[in-house]
Amino acid sequence: MPRLLLATDNAGKIAEYLVLLGGCGWDIVTPREIGLALPDDETGETYEENARMKARRGAESSGLVTLADDSGIEIDAMGGEPGVRSARFLGRETRYEERFAEIFARLDGAARESRGARLRCVTGIADPRTSDVRTAEGEGTGSIAGTPRGDRGFGYDPIFWVAEHSATMAELPEEIKNKISHRARAAAGARAILEEMLRGR
Repeated sequence: MPRLLLATDNAGKIAEYLVLLGGCGWDIVTPREIGLALPDDETGETYEENARMKARRGAESSGLVTLADDSGIEIDAMGGEPGVRSARFLGRETRYEERFAEIFARLDGAARESRGARLRCVTGIADPRTSDVRTAEGEGTGSIAGTPRGDRGFGYDPIFWVAEHSATMAELPEEIKNKISHRARAAAGARAILEEMLRGR
């Protein structure tokens, strides 16, 4: 079975991708498992630029087909921020509880309709043999909850309200989240690309 490098050390992402890509025909490994240290800087101006950059960097460093992603939350009342800088909002070392507090402060008094938000994810898959990078994108729509809720998931999940399930993303059971989340939708596109690559080998 060919190996696929999942170019992240984020434990939450790793756990989700192991489920979302389970049975795709690739043996998924992480940088830590193969003794590889990858820089985590994200200098692109879009999710796609960052996903492509990280995937290509992983493929060049490891010689393996590499999947990387970039994701973020976009809040209407904040003009789409923090967006592509979601992981660096208020500084890379800032705790998510502090980020939530800042978001709530900025939304104080905002009308319900302006609390709309999107979670977006772009995956990039790089082939070291060709330097080609193919991408897939997923999006989930919702709004910003009044308070953080739930202990599942990671990142901005506790404040992302999904109206059709009357819950935040962090309250949803895994089987539901892995059907409707931005990462699940991007991973579905990535799975199709990986299966096509297998057929071409």
